[in-house]
Amino acid sequence: MSQPDTPPQIDRLLTIMARLRDPERGCEWDTAQSFETIAPYTIEEAYEVADAIERKDMSDLKSELGDLLLQVVFHAQMASEAGHFSFEDVARSISDKMESRHPHIFGSESGMMTGERWEDIKASERAGTGETSALDGVANALPALMRSEKLQKRAARVGFEWDDLKGPKAKLAEELEELEAADAPDKLMEAGDVLFVAVNIVRRYGVDAEEALRASNSKFESRFRMMEEMASTDGHDFAELSLDRQEAYWKKVKETEKVI
Repeated sequence: MSQPDTPPQIDRLLTIMARLRDPERGCEWDTAQSFETIAPYTIEEAYEVADAIERKDMSDLKSELGDLLLQVVFHAQMASEAGHFSFEDVARSISDKMESRHPHIFGSESGMMTGERWEDIKASERAGTGETSALDGVANALPALMRSEKLQKRAARVGFEWDDLKGPKAKLAEELEELEAADAPDKLMEAGDVLFVAVNIVRRYGVDAEEALRASNSKFESRFRMMEEMASTDGHDFAELSLDRQEAYWKKVKETEKVI
């Protein structure tokens, strides 16, 4: 079979990135970047991928995945220039990890992969890196709700967990009282304690806290925009209405949703 006239697209992308980072012939902006300056873009692109998925926009998802891939290539190029690792090393690393984390597919184990077995494998990987705490490896840069849930799951795996929901529910009531009684300098920490316990309760119901809040945000935004539109249609400026009249529109929106 003859070779294609153009190189594989991943090779093309790697070549483009190397050219952009060339000290003499590259782009001034790209050559000035570092891991630290690019990291925020990497996080932003990951969120834009999630947004395209949520909107079920496959065309946009294709584009956003390309943007996210560029971030991986960018970091790998900078690492290669510094003599740390290459893109090939990155691909090899994740391939090795996926094979080791699926022993029922690539190894001698049989049966279905369970969540407990998955966590055991990851714990074994962490032990091999010299990490000693059950909480090691939970990235600081994760969204706060997601990180809270991961910390709690890690703690639960070593037995630090209420026996049932009575414990966290009582704790939530306690934390709300402490928030109400707290002085201004302590409000931030007490508010965080309320959210931390709320995540625990939601997690115990088998619900992802980050996903749940995203859904509620989306629902609130949709309802609020509909209220504004209804008020405008009726000839009112929503912001100028009393709270009671605004609340009436809120109820009207909810009733419309039931009909739909």
